[in-house]
Amino acid sequence: MTTLADPVPGGRPGDVERATALSAELSGRGVHGIVLAYVDTAGIGRVKTVPTGRLASAAAWGVGMSPVFDTFLANDSIVSTDVLGSPDGDLRLYPDLDQVVVLAGQPGWAWAPVDRITQEGERHPGCSRTFLRRIVADAARQHGITFKAGIEVEWAIGQGSAAGDAFVPATSGPAYSATRQVELSDYTAELMAAFAAQGVDVDQIHPEYAAGQFEISVGSLDPVAAADRSVLVRQTIRAVSQRHGLKVSFSPAVFAEGVGNGGHVHLSAWRDGVNLHSGGDRRYGMTAWAESFAAGVLAHLPALTAVTAPSPASYLRLKPSQWAGVFTAWGRETRESAVRVITGTAGWRDQAANLEVKPVDLAANPYLALGCLIAGGLDGLESSAVLPEEITGDPARFGAEEAAARGVRRLPTSLEEAVEEFRKDELLRAALGPVLADAVIAVRLGEIAAVAGLDDELVAAAYRWKY
Repeated sequence: MTTLADPVPGGRPGDVERATALSAELSGRGVHGIVLAYVDTAGIGRVKTVPTGRLASAAAWGVGMSPVFDTFLANDSIVSTDVLGSPDGDLRLYPDLDQVVVLAGQPGWAWAPVDRITQEGERHPGCSRTFLRRIVADAARQHGITFKAGIEVEWAIGQGSAAGDAFVPATSGPAYSATRQVELSDYTAELMAAFAAQGVDVDQIHPEYAAGQFEISVGSLDPVAAADRSVLVRQTIRAVSQRHGLKVSFSPAVFAEGVGNGGHVHLSAWRDGVNLHSGGDRRYGMTAWAESFAAGVLAHLPALTAVTAPSPASYLRLKPSQWAGVFTAWGRETRESAVRVITGTAGWRDQAANLEVKPVDLAANPYLALGCLIAGGLDGLESSAVLPEEITGDPARFGAEEAAARGVRRLPTSLEEAVEEFRKDELLRAALGPVLADAVIAVRLGEIAAVAGLDDELVAAAYRWKY
């Protein structure tokens, strides 16, 4: 469980002593430096690093970093809002001591996610991790609800020796094939060993559909820890891949055509230790609260795509009939629906039942994605929203009239459309707050301008190695 309290200048009670002891322990394990990690509005992981001996100082007083990164684009260009994007100011990065982990794939290094606060000791309104922590804390306080979440990670594995920015698959076997597993057996075994050493519970790791593609699913955690874990998993995959002479892409679309990399979110709401998605009297055992929560997520999906599918490359992936979930539809175990109700196996449903949200990729900042999904779901819960008719099969088969009658709507087909939906969604913008909401819009518009005039293949190439 992550710490839900905000950091404070000088450290919270016991932080400095704990960090001092942890620093000595890490040094004894051969750790020389600590990666302080966060994710910017564009979905790019940003870091600063400190020597292990400086951990106590970082826990007490933070580490400086400019707030300008809140309006960086994936190509490192800078856009601005009325309060962000200038060279002025400074923030302090505070490591979460509960999440410090020795990096098995990077000998000599440890890793920790950070919260960002101002020099005056206040929450930085652009910090996505702080935003998610606040959403989770408010849900617990106002509704008595907690959450479990997990983020699937799909990645394409290329040959490190490929020329330039080209992607050449490191495997030749078919999708889900034993051939592909054998070809990268040593690599995936080292990945599993690294995750075990880092305390990451792996549910499964397997070859996926696209060329050179694999997927890993990890155990569910509270939302903040789940977002942290998504960042850590990708850090580990990159490091182990490099040690094997491989190059990896988490981009939504490695190529313009074909199936891309997703980052599906699994989310369940709990109250008093009971899973609200199981044991109820509504469809498939959902409680009334779970149905309304799912209805809220579904209702806000058009605007949510500006957060969950935030790159121009995202819309190369979001195509019908490719299991990407591009219509406002839900169904039990229906992989073409945007919101998939998972009941789990009989005998384990009280633990396993959850919602899977499919129009999510790994260009998304996981803290923003989870926070906004929860905000949308809570809006449905608070209004007792009604979940519409279930959809089976592929919604793409419906004509316009039938789709309208069923309430099935195509999600945005471009980042421009997603931004317009986001502008209209007052609930999501209010949940984020004006500073972060404006940063989301500015960064998305910046990404649109950055690829203006490019065809789909060039858009895919522009983001292939950014995520």
